[in-house]
Amino acid sequence: MSSMAKATFAEDGSLADGGVDLNMEQGMAEHLKDVILLTAIVQVLSCFSLYVWYFWLLAPGRALYLLWVNILGPWLTTDSSATNQEPNEKKQRRQERRQMKRF
Repeated sequence: MSSMAKATFAEDGSLADGGVDLNMEQGMAEHLKDVILLTAIVQVLSCFSLYVWYFWLLAPGRALYLLWVNILGPWLTTDSSATNQEPNEKKQRRQERRQMKRF
């Protein structure tokens, strides 16, 4: 983790990568800390039972959940016909006039 937080510099002395802030609440550092905490908890609890190692299945389960929520779900459920058709202002005005005449 300390190597992730170190800044890297280019040959001319300019900053190439500022490193990862491990206290960020969003981004890769948050998920990394979650995996490290899960590993520590599983290691401590595995002293009592070997079945605790099955808790490690929570890590790929959460990865699949985040993949679905952030990438696959929105991509599969978008309505492409609604985004391609722009509403025609004249047609909207006509429809509004017709509705006003009915009332």
